[in-house]
Amino acid sequence: MVSVEEALEIVLSVPGQYGIERVALGKILNRFLAEDIFADRDSPPYDRVMMDGIALNSSALLSNSTEGFFIEGIQAAGDAQKILRNQINCLEVMTGAIMPAGIDLIVPYEQVDIIDNRAFLKQPFVPRNYIHLKGTDHKRDTIALQKGKRLTAADAGLLAAVGISGVPVYKLPKTAIVATGNELVPIDEIPEAHQVRMSNVYSLQSALQPDCIAPDIFHIDDEEAVLFNELSAIVKEYDVVLLSGGVSKGKYDFVPAVLEKIGVQKLFHQVAQRPGKPFWFGHQPYLNTHVFAFPGNPVSTFVCHHFYFRQWLSNSLGNWLKLPLVQLSGAITGLGLLSLFVPVKFNHDDNCVSEITNNGSGDLFSLTAIDGFAYLPKGEIFYNEKSIFPLLKIN
Repeated sequence: MVSVEEALEIVLSVPGQYGIERVALGKILNRFLAEDIFADRDSPPYDRVMMDGIALNSSALLSNSTEGFFIEGIQAAGDAQKILRNQINCLEVMTGAIMPAGIDLIVPYEQVDIIDNRAFLKQPFVPRNYIHLKGTDHKRDTIALQKGKRLTAADAGLLAAVGISGVPVYKLPKTAIVATGNELVPIDEIPEAHQVRMSNVYSLQSALQPDCIAPDIFHIDDEEAVLFNELSAIVKEYDVVLLSGGVSKGKYDFVPAVLEKIGVQKLFHQVAQRPGKPFWFGHQPYLNTHVFAFPGNPVSTFVCHHFYFRQWLSNSLGNWLKLPLVQLSGAITGLGLLSLFVPVKFNHDDNCVSEITNNGSGDLFSLTAIDGFAYLPKGEIFYNEKSIFPLLKIN
């Protein structure tokens, strides 16, 4: 049995690589950038007006303080740069416009009286206020977005601003989700007393959506020959296989033996954690297929997917999934030799998380009431109130 830290290190040691593709700006959310993006011009690309008002040369303030400033025209956003014909006059300017040439002072409309096409200042002003200077946000030919970044909605705007319409991102693995178990029936069937509807595959399918992966779903009965034939085909066709069930110590838990028969090298089986102890992980080196075989209980499947698979995926695509830290609102009893993934909910009164009790790793309904799992490393039999631990947020 390996520790959680050892298991994660092994998982991350065999990343997947699937090449690069270009996608449209409207489809980049949560994809991972495959190349550095450089700015093609300064940002802003010109001295930019930040307030609607008037623009003038500050040198005119002393010579024309009482008579007001004659308004020669308007500098609107999108207009070519204008020049004052007379330096003691002014121009009206609109937010976003290029600063008129030779002008260093913006006065907002709120601080100006305009009478008979002349502007009168209500108070003294300092030059350079309300001017967004060229290149102060970003310089041309410097990195605007770094390779490996998980792209956000804000990044789409930046990519558009630097002229990137086809965005280079890492390709995603072709993924299969496989449920095993004779007790499972489709969701549109009424189960017999000894049966349950398939649920883990749909939890995993939904959990993959934020990572932009659309998996195919399979169900295989607990029959060794059937498992061998169907898993052989799936491992050949898919880059990643997420299995749920069939990895414990029961007489019908054929998955580990079958996977090794079809050439998937076992990298570990069983992790010193609760829930999720029977987790099995392996790699088919010739096909470069990664197999995450999760325990069948729903809480175990959920924990192992979010902790191991999501960190593996981010690492494979050039990023590192950082787990936020949270503080426990109360003490928690540990198990000494096992690390714990404790179901928790945010307590907004004290910015801590509170433990949510459940009826074990088979309690599917408990997952709908939590915000995530606090990860408590093994070795302790008591974790104090206000202790700080990583939070495994769930999708």
